[in-house]
Amino acid sequence: QAQLVESGGDSVQAGGSLRLACAASKTTYSRVCMAWFRQPPGKGRSGREGVASVFPGSRDNYVADSVKGRFTITYDIASETLYLQMNNLQPEDTAMYYCAAALGYSGACGGRWNLYNRWGRGTQVTVSS
Repeated sequence: QAQLVESGGDSVQAGGSLRLACAASKTTYSRVCMAWFRQPPGKGRSGREGVASVFPGSRDNYVADSVKGRFTITYDIASETLYLQMNNLQPEDTAMYYCAAALGYSGACGGRWNLYNRWGRGTQVTVSS
């Protein structure tokens, strides 16, 4: 089955920007909820936080309060890629970022972080002050 593969993580200074990408085949992922999660250093999987979600091609687009106004999630069907644009990064944004999909679910996505059952391996974002 098609995997999710993240890229774009890097080390940046506070105030900088990054764009994360997740290769997500439209055949498998264009009709399901897609999301970005992050897991801060020292926290286990239970500490993973939902950051943003989207249903490709719809207005179902949700961004968590902790990053609202700074992060934007999009899915580009042409490139079959899920993106997370992150602006004005702060040290507290330091984490491993994961791309995820909610396979087999067809309802609303926004803020429902327990739906996701397919995960990428993650990409590291480090923000220094």
